[in-house]
Amino acid sequence: QVQLVESGGGLVQAGGSLRLSCAASGRTSSTNAMGWFRQAPGKEREFVAEINGSGVITYYAASVKGRFTISRDNAKNTVYLEMNSLKPEDTAVYYCAAARAAAPLRARAWYDYWGQGTQVTVSS
Repeated sequence: QVQLVESGGGLVQAGGSLRLSCAASGRTSSTNAMGWFRQAPGKEREFVAEINGSGVITYYAASVKGRFTISRDNAKNTVYLEMNSLKPEDTAVYYCAAARAAAPLRARAWYDYWGQGTQVTVSS
């Protein structure tokens, strides 16, 4: 099993920035791709960003490309999501996820482990 714990969420004004972190523990050697998803009230959980096992290749949803950056530190078993130029429509619970499969995946069905989520609220 793999446990994922997100942190770094909060309330920020439009145009501001936040950095989310996701610390992994347990059988992390069994995982490959890592990703971030988000779920706004009344909406489906959607893909945000993904990074491959080595941290070299990244993928982004069109809605966040150019504003968000995903990265990972395998020595610390941690993945990050740097969010800049935040908009009210970015408001959601953000979830970290880990997959045994290799990227690209970009769909929650491929992911095997999930964190509890962290709330991000962007005020206008």
